[in-house]
Amino acid sequence: MTADRKNEAREKFRLGGIVVRAGLSKADRAFLLGGFIELARVTPGSAEHRRLRDIGEEAFKAPALDGGSPSTGETAEWH
Repeated sequence: MTADRKNEAREKFRLGGIVVRAGLSKADRAFLLGGFIELARVTPGSAEHRRLRDIGEEAFKAPALDGGSPSTGETAEWH
């Protein structure tokens, strides 16, 4: 496997992990793509961009939304 293909595979794996972490692994693909297209329209540095980024930063600090924590296997309670 070439270095480019390895890097591409690693990136896809990481992005898939984000989808799983958000609790969207069973979501419809068209729904996900529509959401990503909407996100791509958010202007970098805008208030909305900062708001969404802050939500993401907090989510990375918390256990995964799928109910488990990758490091401990504990279940999370989301309200």
